[in-house]
Amino acid sequence: MNDDALELTPEMLQALPPAARAFIERQTQALAEHRSLIARKDREITLRDAQLEKLKFEIARFKRWRFGAKAEAMSAEQRRLFEETLAEDEASLQARLEQLRAQAAAVGAERAKKAPRQPRRQALPEHLRRVEHRHEPESTTCPQDGCGRAMTRIGEDVTERLDVVPAEFFVHRHVYGKWACRCCQSLVQAASQPEVIEGGMAASGLLAYTLISRFADHLPYYRQEAINARSGVHTPRSTLAAWAGQAGAALEPLYELHRQFVLGCRVLHADETPVALLDPGAGKTRRAYVWAYARSRHDPTPGVVYDFCRGRGAQYPVAFLAGDERHGIARWEGTLLTDRYQAYETVLDPGVYPGRQAAACVAHARRKFDELAKARSSAVADEAVVRLAAIYAVERNLVDLGDDERLALRRQHARPLWDELQVWLQLERRRVLDGSPVAGAIDYTLNHWAALTRHLEDGAVAIDNNHLEQQIKPWAMGRKAWMFVGSELAGQRAAVVMSLVQSARLNGHDPLAYLRDVLQRLPTMLNSRLDELLPHRWVPTNG
Repeated sequence: MNDDALELTPEMLQALPPAARAFIERQTQALAEHRSLIARKDREITLRDAQLEKLKFEIARFKRWRFGAKAEAMSAEQRRLFEETLAEDEASLQARLEQLRAQAAAVGAERAKKAPRQPRRQALPEHLRRVEHRHEPESTTCPQDGCGRAMTRIGEDVTERLDVVPAEFFVHRHVYGKWACRCCQSLVQAASQPEVIEGGMAASGLLAYTLISRFADHLPYYRQEAINARSGVHTPRSTLAAWAGQAGAALEPLYELHRQFVLGCRVLHADETPVALLDPGAGKTRRAYVWAYARSRHDPTPGVVYDFCRGRGAQYPVAFLAGDERHGIARWEGTLLTDRYQAYETVLDPGVYPGRQAAACVAHARRKFDELAKARSSAVADEAVVRLAAIYAVERNLVDLGDDERLALRRQHARPLWDELQVWLQLERRRVLDGSPVAGAIDYTLNHWAALTRHLEDGAVAIDNNHLEQQIKPWAMGRKAWMFVGSELAGQRAAVVMSLVQSARLNGHDPLAYLRDVLQRLPTMLNSRLDELLPHRWVPTNG
């Protein structure tokens, strides 16, 4: 608040009504007390900061004494007494240090609480339904003594609070009327409504809810069973699993179309992540892998597809990208952006696949230097991180551009930085020891230089694989919730559902609304129109 706003002359104060004058005097006194309190707290904080620095210095000095040469020269008994005393003193100093930190934090919290400026809360979404509650005073006559006149409404204050209604179960009751001709005894009745699970009790909405809970919210079936039971609905986990299995089978044709769409992009991201697969014969789990493929980060129509496999060998991506001549699906060709895992060398073998070329993840190379920089073990790593940060700064400004414009600006602004980085790395490599961590980081970067700089030749190629790593995160979250995949078929089913759900997210759709509509329309959808249900082409039906 501006201090001048409260500087009123005595004449101005006298001209005010008694109630207003008394209010201003109270506020002035309160402001003076508040300023005095802030000044005192500032002095306390300054003192505590000085005490903190002193204690940190004493603790560091104790540690130098403990491991210094003078300590090594002591006798065994002297060293034992010294160690005991030092441990006591260090523990005492640490306790005092933590106490001062807690006090400083409390003072900071108190100041934050008393700060006049409140943080702005994000507005609640406009699309949410509003339930309006009206609040008016019990009496709208003036409460001042001697007045009692009717007051006029001059405005209103509005506050909004977010609420939630838990999932509501309801029943679709289909009534099929029977019509008979009394003359010729013929009978007419409407055809039954087709469902994904014929004869089952689960409608498309409940199937979608079960799949989203399992594969998007990562809720095991036993937890879903307990949640549904709170609404008085009995859904044994075996029933939920059966629903998911049948719904997943119904989605497989759509998954195959979606796979073709993703592989129709000439620039792909590829990565893999481990999942635990139950091995009933051995009585334990074994390691399986989910391979992920995504259209380029810069492609205007995003999509990701997952492939559940029993291993991490090169045969799995080779088979996935091989196409299918029987169904007229050509072998994939283009640029594959990976983290340079050895299996991809087979996938990108120029002698076998001349139409493919490699691109490498710059973030993966940067991470090797970043780890060394965080450990403060190499000045070379520090400099490499700074140089790569400058390259990324250029790239951040090019995300929303077209491929041709992005390529032109990369060559203008980023290529000189890459050229300087290469010369500098080659020079530093001659100076560092063979076998050292920084030598390994430099060798990795220089040995994969052509793949790391592929984005300087093609504007559609992303600088790193972070886009796909974001799409793999749901599997990492699922690992913590599921613990393991029950069977290879269950893993393949998870890949089907999660490919469609995650792609729906990438295209800005609500996964539950998408899956509910798809499962409702699938039983009556012609195969020739099935592509209308793909995540990038889906348009919700009215109602």
